[in-house]
Amino acid sequence: MLVTPAVVAAAAPAPGTDFASARAPAPPRATAGTAVRGAARRPLTMALLAAALAAAPGAGAAAAGGPAASRAPEGASAVLDGLKTYGQAVLRGADGSVRQIPAGLYEMRVDGGGMLQTYGVGVAGNAQPQTRYTESGWRGTPLAGNDEAGRIRWVLEHSYPQLNDLAGLAKAAGAASLTAESAAAGTQVAIWRLADGVRVEAADPQAEKLADYLQREAGRLPEPPASLAVDPGEVSGPLGTRIGPVTVRTSAHGVSVTPDAAAAAMGVRVVDAEGRPVSVAANGSELYFEVPVGTPDGTASVTVRGSTRVPVGRVFTSGVPAQVQIVAGSSESAAAATATARWPQPPAVKPDGAPATGAAVTTLGGLSAPAPAAGPDTSEERLASSGSSAATPVIASLAVGLVVLGGLVVLLLRKRPLEEDLAPRRGQAPE
Repeated sequence: MLVTPAVVAAAAPAPGTDFASARAPAPPRATAGTAVRGAARRPLTMALLAAALAAAPGAGAAAAGGPAASRAPEGASAVLDGLKTYGQAVLRGADGSVRQIPAGLYEMRVDGGGMLQTYGVGVAGNAQPQTRYTESGWRGTPLAGNDEAGRIRWVLEHSYPQLNDLAGLAKAAGAASLTAESAAAGTQVAIWRLADGVRVEAADPQAEKLADYLQREAGRLPEPPASLAVDPGEVSGPLGTRIGPVTVRTSAHGVSVTPDAAAAAMGVRVVDAEGRPVSVAANGSELYFEVPVGTPDGTASVTVRGSTRVPVGRVFTSGVPAQVQIVAGSSESAAAATATARWPQPPAVKPDGAPATGAAVTTLGGLSAPAPAAGPDTSEERLASSGSSAATPVIASLAVGLVVLGGLVVLLLRKRPLEEDLAPRRGQAPE
């Protein structure tokens, strides 16, 4: 931490201070005020220090290494309606416990229109109706790093509801017959076994045969693409250039392209590689941000929207890992994705002879610390040898904040009588 001489001078005790005397009992008429001021001094000083550090621009970002990278939302958003088509399963715990749980298909209502059918990924999910979910890739979910994730997608592609021929599915599984409920229960049981490695069986014998068949025959399929995404979700570049590209990824026939209102007000346009404005796009389209020269530092975003089927095997998350849902079927559903552009201003060139940023720090420091003895003027030499870096603004801000803190603490200490002046001298009886 950068500490200036002014702060050190303000925080240090006065020369010759006797700490034993400072702890000695004071006369009754001075005890209350002195005790209150002494007790308040340390919290007040710490509060001023915190305020000075918080006020320094960019200090928090520099300490954290810059803003945290975040992934833009992509695809569909939906609300869970609940468990709709299901049977029963028997879950056997490692402790010997046995309990019966529902197993089957959930339904979700997509924002903007559309319906999804999903299975739970975790056996302990206990997904709650009316919970909001957003489409996601496997990364950051229980499927990330799970060697069986590709087999789970195979199960989804080769069972109910993707295969509506229940007679044919029953024949392949060696079951006498299957209903929608038993087929959903058997499929859910197979997913739980692959995802969690738990001991679970379908209560219906025909559903259990389906679960065994799916687990035994499951191959491996790759992770499916998003229903609608932009890649990357954030781009940056200098003014006077086309910032990008951002590539549209979707199975929709076409998507709308809409810049945010603030960007449009600043004159920012979303264009193609030739600089032509873009209002519609397709899979593989490349979008660029065209920012007028002279635009202040800032950001702009563009949202692409379309309607498509959410691929089987896409994951929906609610923020609770145990409640992750995986898509087994989809109607035509609304989807959206957003990309953001950032542009910095070119660094300002300081004219020759301009005062250095540290000049203000030196002046403020003079308020709270004695000026050093006069010596040879080396200001030109210091300016010539001082380099600049990306940390210079942060250091200057911290210095200003800490020097101001020193001045405030000195003013407070000057207003309050010193404790040792109120306390009796050692060995001298109070008057």
